[in-house]
Amino acid sequence: MRKLLDGIVKFRREVRPKVRGRFAKLALGQAPDAMLIACSDSRVAPNVFASTDPGDLFVTRNVGNIVPPHGVNDGETAAVEFAVRVLEVDDIVVCGHSHCGAMGALAAGRSRAKTPGFKGWLAHADDARAVLRRNPGLGRGLSEADRLSQGNVLAQIDHLLTFPSVKAAVAAGRLSLHGWWFDLDRAEVDAFEADAGRFVPVDEAHAERIKARLPVPPASPARRRR
Repeated sequence: MRKLLDGIVKFRREVRPKVRGRFAKLALGQAPDAMLIACSDSRVAPNVFASTDPGDLFVTRNVGNIVPPHGVNDGETAAVEFAVRVLEVDDIVVCGHSHCGAMGALAAGRSRAKTPGFKGWLAHADDARAVLRRNPGLGRGLSEADRLSQGNVLAQIDHLLTFPSVKAAVAAGRLSLHGWWFDLDRAEVDAFEADAGRFVPVDEAHAERIKARLPVPPASPARRRR
């Protein structure tokens, strides 16, 4: 808490004068281009590794970067539907990471989870094992937990496609889904490449290839702020 309070004072003294105008504009509403679904783990800092500013991302974080399939009414369902139907984001990114505690618990056996809530929540990550069976080369050389973490990213993308609004937007070409994985040891962001069947570091060349595949936005008025 002391560090948080010191950080607020520093923000007020050094940063606030530079960004106050931007926040005043954002107070009128938000118009993010993308939604990011990430893990709650304190070591995963999307604003740092993606160099984002306030207003750029609509973010939801939970233990294990999980998206329950459509029909489960919870905060993740509300966030996904709001992002797609109201904010009309162009992209949704599911971002997992190495050394994930949730995936470590899944690897050790979900039935051994110490709390009922955690055990039940992890059930939505069980499909990660099916993903690994379909893609035996995924995460080759990594620990079982890290392989499950990569498989879980793809499993949650599959869950996103159970949402009628997401499925329709993807089919219409106005929404793209992406799988990322943050390797803590390398401080590297990897993106899943279906053709390669694995996660590949996002260097300059890879970033340009991803951008080239993105649909060209239609010539229309700017998305309304919400």
